[in-house]
Amino acid sequence: MEQLFIEWLKEYGYIVLFGWSMLEGELGLIMAGIMSHTGDMILPIAIIVGALGGFVGDQIYFYIGRFNKSYIHDKLRSQRRKFAIAHLLLKKYGWPLIFVQRYMYGMRTVIPMAIGLTKYSSRDFAIINFVSAIFWASLTIIPAYYFGEQLLATLAWIKAHWYFAIPLVLSIISGLIFTFNRIETKLLEKRRERKII
Repeated sequence: MEQLFIEWLKEYGYIVLFGWSMLEGELGLIMAGIMSHTGDMILPIAIIVGALGGFVGDQIYFYIGRFNKSYIHDKLRSQRRKFAIAHLLLKKYGWPLIFVQRYMYGMRTVIPMAIGLTKYSSRDFAIINFVSAIFWASLTIIPAYYFGEQLLATLAWIKAHWYFAIPLVLSIISGLIFTFNRIETKLLEKRRERKII
């Protein structure tokens, strides 16, 4: 089964990379870097495909916000906290937020949608989003390409010692979630304090 998955990735790698970059990204980009290292992908093409996938994905989220406001208000009630934080961050940091939102855990889809809800220029968003996508793909794929051997060795170790790797990965993810939740809570508390004053 594993061999079949690897063969499938080798044959349809660029299509998988494009789709993965639209939805999530980093793991797909790291895999693209490793596959470029092993010669199964061409590095510049992998960067372009990954960047285009990220760009198209964020453009879709932006236009969902722009043209489906009632859908967002009705269907995404559980994400209201994140939308409020996205609006606060946009007010505070402006366009650089568009540039760095790809690296913000849990906010990747919310921020473009939240920006789409505002009167922010769709042209400006597209330009910044495109440049950001190129940086994002390059900054993830190129290191994975250069450290491909070490990453392959790490993956082999994880496969052989999964009973250590799973708790370690879960603790890292839990730590990240806890940290981002604390940052979000502090941002919302500051907003409430300003309203009271």
